[in-house]
Amino acid sequence: MKKVLVIAGPTAVGKTALSIQLAKKFGGEIISGDSMQIYRRLDIGTAKITEQEKEAIPHHLIDICDIGDRYSVADFQKQGRQKIAEIYNRGNLPILAGGTGLYIQSLLYDYQLGASEKEQDDTIRHKYETFAQEEGPQALFDLLQKRDPIAAEKIHINNQRKLVRALEVLEITGESIAAPKKIPEKLYDSFMIGLTTERSVLYERINERVDRMLQNGLIEEAKLVGTYPDSQAAKGIGYKEFCPYFAGEKTLAETAETIKQNSRRYAKRQLTWFNNRMSFHWFDLLADPQAMATIKNEVAQWLEVYNG
Repeated sequence: MKKVLVIAGPTAVGKTALSIQLAKKFGGEIISGDSMQIYRRLDIGTAKITEQEKEAIPHHLIDICDIGDRYSVADFQKQGRQKIAEIYNRGNLPILAGGTGLYIQSLLYDYQLGASEKEQDDTIRHKYETFAQEEGPQALFDLLQKRDPIAAEKIHINNQRKLVRALEVLEITGESIAAPKKIPEKLYDSFMIGLTTERSVLYERINERVDRMLQNGLIEEAKLVGTYPDSQAAKGIGYKEFCPYFAGEKTLAETAETIKQNSRRYAKRQLTWFNNRMSFHWFDLLADPQAMATIKNEVAQWLEVYNG
């Protein structure tokens, strides 16, 4: 399997700086695993790496979308795997760095995102929707209970959409929608570096980062995002909090505090997600001066196994 070095962790913990150091040492190219850095013109609120900070290291999947564009996990999965192949063909090491857990997981494992075409049939779905309208929810539920009692145990009688979906999948595939799915296979030989630090230190760094963003022009960037109110970008932390401010309902100080609070909560969710979903080698670069040397040694050993 191809080798992929992964650097993940919560916001404001030092992923960007580490990715540059390791890319320089091991001949790497960096693939961003961040769901907000894909947007052009959104640099401040996304803490996007600058050209100077890149130190001439190639970066991928940054600035690939306009603010109003839709971009899915499936898009990232497809493009990320393509970038890994291209980097390998150049003889370099792919380094996946970012904090969007689902992006990272979907890229490294053989996840089938969304229903495949073979599991969807508009004609069959319409048949069961019509049945539900004519016969009522109890009849629809009874039909599923008769044909797929396992699924019927898990779906409420009033959830027509799921009842219809279960009958649709059963008729097309012959399998219950509630049947255990195949465990996704790992597609790459990945060395997983997780960065963390003491909660109080992390929260202080987040607060300081938000203050710097405001000083560097976050308000103007948020105004720009506000012209795309229905976009995915408008739901991002650092942008959505400005709606009450622009409406005159909150002060700038209140808005800043809300951004900090939401960012801290997001960091907590990131740590929980990474701890529960994936297996990392955890390091605290902020508290342990020797951690950098340890990381470089362990990555070197991992690569020697491959090269040897």
